[in-house]
Amino acid sequence: MKRKINKERMIVILAAVVVIFALWGPEAVAGYKDRGLLNQIKAEPMESGSEGYRYSMNSNEKLYLLSKCLDNRTVPESEFSALTRVEGEEIDYGGLTGTYAFVLNHQGPSEKEVTEEQIYDICNRELERLHELGIIPQSAREVSEDSYTAVLYSAIDVLEPRNNVAVWKVSLSTNVQNADKANRLIDAYVDAGTGKVYEFYVRTEGTWADMQPDAIVQSFSDYLGLYGVQKSETTDTLMETTSNIAKYTVPGMTDGNQNAIGTTDGMTTLTLGFYEGINELFLKIEG
Repeated sequence: MKRKINKERMIVILAAVVVIFALWGPEAVAGYKDRGLLNQIKAEPMESGSEGYRYSMNSNEKLYLLSKCLDNRTVPESEFSALTRVEGEEIDYGGLTGTYAFVLNHQGPSEKEVTEEQIYDICNRELERLHELGIIPQSAREVSEDSYTAVLYSAIDVLEPRNNVAVWKVSLSTNVQNADKANRLIDAYVDAGTGKVYEFYVRTEGTWADMQPDAIVQSFSDYLGLYGVQKSETTDTLMETTSNIAKYTVPGMTDGNQNAIGTTDGMTTLTLGFYEGINELFLKIEG
C-alpha cells in the first residue's frame, strides 16, 4: 500500500515538473541562447553592393568585354582615324541601354586601382615595357599631366554587370595637338587595375616594311597573358583606313574550359596597322 502511494506521488511530481518546464522552459532556453549572441561581434562573409560587381576575369575575357563596349561608342581614336571614320548611330549609355556600355566612371578608382595622379607614370612604365618587348619600335616620349588627359571609364556587360573592366583613356591634350608628335603616344586604353595597355596609337620613326606583325602581336599576347591568338584568314582592307594592316583573332568569353563561345561572337579581333605619312602605329581591338 505504501509502495502504491509513493508511486502515485512520483507520478504527480513528474507531471508537475513537465507542466513547469512547458511554461518556463522555452523562455529560459531562449534567454540562454540570446546571452550567447547578444553583445558579441561575429564576422560573416557577404557580398557587398560595391565589391559584388567585381570578380576575377582572365585577360581574354577582359579584352573581349572591352572590345564589345568600344564597338558601341564613337570617339576619335587618333587624329587621322577621327577624320576618316564613318559615324555610326549614337547610343544613350546614360541609361545603360543595349548589351554593352562604355560609361564614364563617376565613382573614381577603387583602392586597388590606379589613380589619376599615378596613371601618367604607369603609362610611361608600360610604354617602355612595350618597347622592350619589340611591340613599338622606339621609346615613346614622356607622358605627363601637362601634355595629356586621362579619363576613367567602365566597360560593362549590362546583362551581367559583374563583368566589368575599369580603364583609363590617356590621350594627347588638345593644347599640344599642333606640336611635334614624333615618338608620341596619341591614345591608349590602360587597365585601371593592372596598368596593362589594351589598345594604343603611337607615332614612330619606323616603317611598316621594317615591322614583323606576327612577332609584334605574339609579344603583345604574351604581355597581356592572352591565349589562343590566331592570324585571321580574311583581311578586309576595304573596311580599314589603311592597307597596312594585319588581323588576328583571340578567344573571348569562354565556357569554363577556355573554349570560345561561338566562332564569331565569342572572338576578339586584334588589328595591327600603320598610317603612312604620319608614321602612326596602332593596335586596336574589335569585338
